[in-house]
Amino acid sequence: MYPYAIIGDIGLYEIFLALGILTAFIVYRFTADKLHMSARLFNFTLICAVCAITVGIFSSIFVQALYNIEERGAFIIDKETGATFAGGLIGGAAAFLAIYFIFGKKADKAYISKTSLIADCAACAIPAAHALGRIGCLMAGCCYGHKTDSFIGIYMQNLGYKVVPTQLFEAIFLAALAVFNIIFLIKHKKYTMCIYLASYGVWRFFIEFIRADDRGTSFLPFLTPSQIIAVLFVIGSVVLFLIQRCVYAKRAAQND
Repeated sequence: MYPYAIIGDIGLYEIFLALGILTAFIVYRFTADKLHMSARLFNFTLICAVCAITVGIFSSIFVQALYNIEERGAFIIDKETGATFAGGLIGGAAAFLAIYFIFGKKADKAYISKTSLIADCAACAIPAAHALGRIGCLMAGCCYGHKTDSFIGIYMQNLGYKVVPTQLFEAIFLAALAVFNIIFLIKHKKYTMCIYLASYGVWRFFIEFIRADDRGTSFLPFLTPSQIIAVLFVIGSVVLFLIQRCVYAKRAAQND
C-alpha cells in the first residue's frame, strides 16, 4: 500500500518488522512471568532469542533465494531477494535450540524439563510478531493475493491494481491465534506450541492457494514449498503433542 522509504532506506515494512520483534519480547516476558519462569532462565532464553532472530533473518533471505531460482535463473542474494517467514522460523528455531541445549545447564540445572515451558511461551510470542510482520508485508506490497475487482480488494501501488489482501487476512488470523494462545497458556500451562504449529500449518497450507506472488517450486509440482513446510508443521504438532502428553503423564504419576 505504501512501499516507499520514510527515513533513509527505512519504510513501513521495516518499521512493522521492528514492532513485531518488540511485541514478541513483550509477550514472551508476560507469559514467562505468568508461568513463573526464573529470572536467570528468562535472561538466558532472551540471549538465545536474540541470536535466533539474527540467524533467522539470514536464513529467511537464504531460503527465499532458493525459492527465486526458477524466476531469476540463479541463486542470487541482493536487495530484490526478499525473505520468507518459514525459512526464518526454521533457521531461528534451530539456532535457539542449539544454543539452549549446549549452554542451558549453566542457566538452569533442570533446563531440559523446562523446554516445554519455553516453547509454549514462544508459541504466544511468535504469532504476535508475525501478525505485525504481515502488516509490514501489506504496506510493502509483497505476499499478495490474486487480482480482484471485489470490494475486499486492496489497491497495491507497486502492482497498479487491486488484489485479495492475503497479508491482512493472515495478520488478523495470527493476532487472534496469539491472543488465544496467551489465554490458553495462562489457564492450562501447556500445549500452546502444538496449537500454534497445527493452526498455522493448516492456515498457511490453504491460504497459499489464493497467493499470487511467486511461490517457488518444490519436488511436488502441485504444492508450493510453503505448503510442504505447512504439512511438516502439522506433523510436528502431533509428534510434539504425543511427547508432551507422555511427559505430563509421567510427572502426574510421580506426584501421586
